[in-house]
Amino acid sequence: QVQLVESGGGLVQPGGSLRLSCAASGAPISFKNMAWYRDRPEKQREMVAVILDGGSPEYGNSAKGRFTISRDNARNTMYLQMDSLKPEDTAVYVCRYWRPGQDDYWGQGTQVTVSS
Repeated sequence: QVQLVESGGGLVQPGGSLRLSCAASGAPISFKNMAWYRDRPEKQREMVAVILDGGSPEYGNSAKGRFTISRDNARNTMYLQMDSLKPEDTAVYVCRYWRPGQDDYWGQGTQVTVSS
């Protein structure tokens, strides 16, 4: 069983930055698929950024050039650095860990609000 706990959300002004963390327990995140998604009101869950086993990071269109996904295997934690935040980035950000055909875990999410 893998537990994922997100943190780092909050209220930030447009143009500001936040760094989200996803701390995993129960299994190592090294060489595993991990990703950040977000839930916005009245919109489908959206993939923000993904880092696959052995692959380069990939980003959704809304995140390209502004967000950076990374992981620290020693801390068993994944991060999402978000810069140049916009009001439309307001959402609950959720992390995911999965092994295709084996398991799929999601965190509870952390709220990010971008407002002046």
